[in-house]
Amino acid sequence: MNFVAPDFMPLLPELFVLTLACFILVVDVFLEERQRHITYGLAQLTLLGAALLTLATYAHAPVTTMFGHYVRDAMGDVLKLCIYLATAAVFLYSRDYLRQRDLFKGEYYVLGLFGVLGMMVMVSAHSLLTVYLGLELLSLSLYALVAFNRDSPTASEAAMKYFVLGSIASGMLLYGISMIYGATGSVDLQIIADAVIAAPGTENLVLVFGLVFLVVGLAFKLGAVPFHMWVPDVYQGAPTSVTLYIASAPKLAAFALLMRVLVEGLGALQADWQQMLIILVVLSIVLGNLVAIVQTNIKRMLAYSTISHVGFLLMGILAGTPEGYAAAMFYTIVYVLMAVGAFGVVIVLSRSGFEAENIDDFKGLNDRNPWLAFLMMVIMMSMAGVPFLVGFYAKWVVLQAIVNIGLVWLAILGVVFSVIGAFYYLRVVRCMYFDRPEQSEPIQMKLDTEIAISANGLLLVALGLYPTALMTWCALALSG
Repeated sequence: MNFVAPDFMPLLPELFVLTLACFILVVDVFLEERQRHITYGLAQLTLLGAALLTLATYAHAPVTTMFGHYVRDAMGDVLKLCIYLATAAVFLYSRDYLRQRDLFKGEYYVLGLFGVLGMMVMVSAHSLLTVYLGLELLSLSLYALVAFNRDSPTASEAAMKYFVLGSIASGMLLYGISMIYGATGSVDLQIIADAVIAAPGTENLVLVFGLVFLVVGLAFKLGAVPFHMWVPDVYQGAPTSVTLYIASAPKLAAFALLMRVLVEGLGALQADWQQMLIILVVLSIVLGNLVAIVQTNIKRMLAYSTISHVGFLLMGILAGTPEGYAAAMFYTIVYVLMAVGAFGVVIVLSRSGFEAENIDDFKGLNDRNPWLAFLMMVIMMSMAGVPFLVGFYAKWVVLQAIVNIGLVWLAILGVVFSVIGAFYYLRVVRCMYFDRPEQSEPIQMKLDTEIAISANGLLLVALGLYPTALMTWCALALSG
């Protein structure tokens, strides 16, 4: 039998990130503490190089390689570019935070890059085997990052909870994959899609059970209720720089995972997974918004906020239409932009020996740094869905997709709990503008951090006024 070597050209960005991550790991061993900025610079150059390679080999038409396990398409490339951008912002915001706490070490950036590699594999997965490999590479990197501050008992406890619960979720996902494989005889998503369409009723039962386990595993990774128990504890226990990483780029990979597995692979079972997603959406939006109201810790509040936003993301997917998928992709990108900005401000407020973890720490921020207070207000209002900001448009297009398929009651539920959720976002704004500051010293930022966080906040305003470009980009990526 003649062996045909796979085409490695579509994998150039992944191979580049893998090579540079290993190179940085080796170089970092020989660097002194005062030279650690070299590791940071190399990590940022890795992301820049991966972005340039992705743009240079942009997939205008889907290309499958690695014996059907890997696909390169427009949706994957758009999401990868967003992952690079979000991770670059995370590395930039985290630099001074880590340095002030004696955590400015190469392991943070190496683990971050391996996490990016796992996300890239997930985004381009064309088989359940690749899905699992990418997901586990990302998960293992995140477990280590949460426990990155070895002197913190809180971080160690959060990492243990995350690891144990993550292992259970991975087991469920693997069990679901085995059942799908048993029913279809393949892990290739295209072959599975064809087999599901042709499967007789008896095999459909096995497929539905496999689908249940797959959805449970994916819901855990997303942090949807009732599989959300790790989210608030990990967000609060992990160093803020790690929380920023967890809250941002992995959501893009999770969206890609849902599209690959549910839509491309198991689209013929849409009637089944749609019912499951409706339950997850209702529980996530209701519980996420209600529990966030009583939180006094800003990281826990944003954790429950994330859970409610995941409900809206899933709402777009369950619409089961091209408009719904485009709306969900748009929502995911916008949410990541908001999350990076929100946790970026929390990091800026934190300093050596002090963590800005409580909502009260934002009191009087307008007196200490009016520009930073304005940016945080924009981010909070965008998360709340205030008109003329991009968060409002993101919710609008998702709700429109749901109404178009006749689920008007679900859209009304989303609107009602968005209004309820606005309370805890506006509470942060009230603290910044109407309460007296507990500390009087002004807040200083480095120029590159100030430029990045300003661009982050202003982009929410710009996209709110003109969302068409990004929405069109998402629609074209999914249609390609």
